[in-house]
Amino acid sequence: MTKQQLFEQIQKKHSFLCVGLDTDITKIPAHLLGEDDPVYTFNKAIIDATAAYCVAYKPNLAFYESMGVKGWMAFEKTVAYIRESYPEQFIIADAKRGDIGNTSEMYARSFFDGMKLDAVTVAPYMGEDSVKPFLLYPERWVILLALTSNRGSHDFQMMTDENGEQLFEKVLRTSLQWGDDEQMMYVVGATQGKLFEEVRKIVPDHFLLVPGVGAQGGSLEEVCRYGMNSSCGLLVNSSRAIIYAGSGDDYASEAAGEAEKLQLEMREMLRRYLGLKADH
Repeated sequence: MTKQQLFEQIQKKHSFLCVGLDTDITKIPAHLLGEDDPVYTFNKAIIDATAAYCVAYKPNLAFYESMGVKGWMAFEKTVAYIRESYPEQFIIADAKRGDIGNTSEMYARSFFDGMKLDAVTVAPYMGEDSVKPFLLYPERWVILLALTSNRGSHDFQMMTDENGEQLFEKVLRTSLQWGDDEQMMYVVGATQGKLFEEVRKIVPDHFLLVPGVGAQGGSLEEVCRYGMNSSCGLLVNSSRAIIYAGSGDDYASEAAGEAEKLQLEMREMLRRYLGLKADH
């Protein structure tokens, strides 16, 4: 998917919501555990319930890999179902890969050749040759970790060198030499607030994948005020607050309700900051 196609979906749906499919088999409704593939059954219902309100899905690989072969099969079936039923959705593998060049080539082949995913999250710590293999696929995206939402993000990401440059700023500036805003996005956590201004000084035109709204307490309004650009430039992720909104037979409709609430807030942000008016 191209940047323009993604923005068109945002305009069409008045939403920049990404639903995180962090599906933990110990947290899904108990009545699903008798299914042949309870994780896939849960995901399928969540997808059907939320697809009208979001533009992207982000399965987190750890939740599937933790279940071995069955988990990986549930992941593959989930991706295939989205592709078949909702082909307009942008699909992100939240895998946080990044290794020496030939290993990254295999990761890229797996996600882009094998599964035809739109994007994969990548850790930048090992530098250019660990990221470049992912950028060899047209209309596929690298989403580089830059300034994350977790408490430990300050351990390294905020370190300052002798010139006053923070490490996350160096990651942003250096990575601009590797790819452009048609193939690279950055993870910037919603909990970082006003620091979005600093991010936008370096990468004004790139899309940002923003976790941390919802269960982690990030402010959607603050993210939009400091982070939105002329093509929206944001994919705001919510995982637990949506997919675990309900635990009974109505879990999917509860998830839909939470997704719709966020979508309505996003519609207002798009109106306020981009002048995008609803067509209905």
